[in-house]
Amino acid sequence: MNILRNIAIIAHVDHGKTTLVDALLRQGGVFRENQDVNERVMDSNDLERERGITILAKNAAIRYGDYKINIVDTPGHADFGGEVERILKMVDGVLLLVDAAEGPMPQTRFVLSRALELGHRVIVVVNKIDRPDQRVYEVVDEVLELLLDLNATDEQLDSPMLFCSARQGIASLSPEVQGENLQPLFETIVNYIPAPEQNVDAPLQMLVSSIDYNEYVGRIAIGKIANGTLRQNQEIVVCDYHEERPVRKAKAVTLYEYDGMARKEVTEAFAGDVIALSGIGDVSIGDTICAVHDVVPIPFVKISEPTMEMTFSVNDSPFAGREGKYVTTRNIRDRLFRETLKDVSLRVTPVENSDNFLVAGRGEMHFSILIETMRREGYELQVSPPRVLFKEIDGQRCEPLEQVVVDVPESAVGAVMEKLGARKGEIVEMVPIGNRMKLTFLIPSRGLFGYRSEFLSDTRGEGIMSSVFDSYTPFKGEVSRRTAGVLVVHEAGEATPYGLFGAQERGSLFIGPGTSVYGGMVVGVANKTEDVTVNVCKKKQLTNTRASGSDDALRLTPPKILSLEQCIEFLGDDELLEATPESLRLRKRILDHSMRLRAAKKGI
Repeated sequence: MNILRNIAIIAHVDHGKTTLVDALLRQGGVFRENQDVNERVMDSNDLERERGITILAKNAAIRYGDYKINIVDTPGHADFGGEVERILKMVDGVLLLVDAAEGPMPQTRFVLSRALELGHRVIVVVNKIDRPDQRVYEVVDEVLELLLDLNATDEQLDSPMLFCSARQGIASLSPEVQGENLQPLFETIVNYIPAPEQNVDAPLQMLVSSIDYNEYVGRIAIGKIANGTLRQNQEIVVCDYHEERPVRKAKAVTLYEYDGMARKEVTEAFAGDVIALSGIGDVSIGDTICAVHDVVPIPFVKISEPTMEMTFSVNDSPFAGREGKYVTTRNIRDRLFRETLKDVSLRVTPVENSDNFLVAGRGEMHFSILIETMRREGYELQVSPPRVLFKEIDGQRCEPLEQVVVDVPESAVGAVMEKLGARKGEIVEMVPIGNRMKLTFLIPSRGLFGYRSEFLSDTRGEGIMSSVFDSYTPFKGEVSRRTAGVLVVHEAGEATPYGLFGAQERGSLFIGPGTSVYGGMVVGVANKTEDVTVNVCKKKQLTNTRASGSDDALRLTPPKILSLEQCIEFLGDDELLEATPESLRLRKRILDHSMRLRAAKKGI
């Protein structure tokens, strides 16, 4: 048996969790000295590497002397909070990482509250102390205030604090002392985080906290053995704490333990070990694996409810089926339900007698990652604008409220307050940090739809904005989603320079010459508040009096190419987004121009 320590690293997005895990792995001897290793090695998913964020929780193990330290790197973005909540059940303590300049942020508060509720010990790590704008002492005070706000116990308030630079791979017990390596952090982990309870003689119990999938062995259950011993080919029973599914028998075909970044096959595992297990075909997150003679499920942490919903449906545009490999209702249904097996905060509900699926999640980022993943796998679909999920509380219609923290230059404070105020935001706190301001707002989730791009423009790209679900509040009234109309194509064809030149006078375009379009497709944002119909396929009539080179005078403004997130933000209530492996197209729900006008008159 190993001397174990099981820890999770929790923090707000971009505070350096994955970089710190990199440094721990290097100094824990996981890599050879001459081994060429990518930065952020734990971000193995293509989307994670491209966006510089962690989406899925990852496991790794490090040897430090006689100790084996199981580490879980968790997402920092609020939309993936479901990943963090269930992972905390698998560990016995947490490293709370806080940026030395930004201090505690909304997601820091959210995940720390969950860890404190479970009674976990906390090691506070103030990271990025090498930043020129670091304010270590103020950040330490802010962390202590946060612990007090969250009703931490006396022991949790007395948590050890370390000061490190994950990028340089150094840590020290005082901000005045320059560290040499991460040994102080390793020592603090093994001395302060308790060993897991290892009752190997009790009947087997293991809570499934994560699911992986392998096309050769099927589903792989990942979790910590709470009690007992598990051996290869042992008969086991799978049960569900909420009794939503019947108890079923299975066999532990293959056991794996974590060794560095890899999984190593073992013949037995003991209480306290974090392991992966194959052989159970229908295992799900939250299931308990028990001994055959003693079936007692482990309570599963309650995951926060989704706050937003989008409609996913089969692509029915004129270009349907041209670019995708998986285009049918059955393909989309199977893929969405497969995602719910791994993502416990996602909820999928088929709509009766239609090709639509209601997909509920945590936020726009949550949806955009799912859509982008499906596109890359060859799926073709169309999605509606996101909408919030209302709740009836004490007879009142209530909506989700977000806590938003913005860090902006002083010159942008007025514009940000004006915009968020118009979207029903209420300012809670204003703190100056050097020549910048940190503003905290409470705003309905609806108020943030489509705001991020405006925020970047208002702050000239220098603003930082983050949000996390706060609570439900009585409905705050209507919030306008978009003030400008759009440019809508009148007829199908291929966009020409002549047609686009005429259209660009009426607004800003999203497409360039040579783009295939169809009637009802949205190709730009209009200068007016109402929609404008344009003919971007119009060709210049040929005459024998036309001077040669006269078309060269047409100067086209470069189009604004929208990313997937920008498309989702931009969508109006009567619009859809067509997402294929090769293209993103905005379109009207009703493609035919005359039918759209009729529907608008009727108020549909």
